[in-house]
Amino acid sequence: MTNALIAKVALAAGCLLVAGFMEETDHHTTPAQVVALDECDPATFNAAAGPDFCKNVALAYTPFGSATTFANLFAEAASGHPDKNWDFEPDTLTVDEGTPIIAVNQGGEPHTFTEVKDFGGGFIPPLNDGQAAAPECAAGFSDVAVARTRILQGSQLRVAGLSKGEHHFQCCIHPWMRMTVVVK
Repeated sequence: MTNALIAKVALAAGCLLVAGFMEETDHHTTPAQVVALDECDPATFNAAAGPDFCKNVALAYTPFGSATTFANLFAEAASGHPDKNWDFEPDTLTVDEGTPIIAVNQGGEPHTFTEVKDFGGGFIPPLNDGQAAAPECAAGFSDVAVARTRILQGSQLRVAGLSKGEHHFQCCIHPWMRMTVVVK
């Protein structure tokens, strides 16, 4: 075999090897996206929680944008009928092991994307509809584990390394925002 032929065979083998790694890498690193949504009313939320707390983008882009007032959010949660505009989409996500999840906040106010063993309440009791706080949420942002799961308006959180099985995520502020990730 000539040196030129050996070089061509080695180059072809190297290309196939790299292509195989790229295919495997792309399969496991292409993230799955989860979107956090809400429709907070800037006037009432900012009056209650502070300037620029709520940045409702839905109002800016639709002629009939809908919004929920601060008082209505609490009243609806207390009545057992929390606002359905506060949600994670999709409700259930199935991914292969090794696939990262990107939680993107396209809502107007902060949320968390916190993994919990079992769904429960959050760290703001009036929003819990009588449920006890999920242990993972109970301490609120004073717990670094919860603080790390906060997603501010327009930001995202990457979750990686989920084991095979079922994983539950909820917002520790708005505990009816829930989703299940199934890892195959």
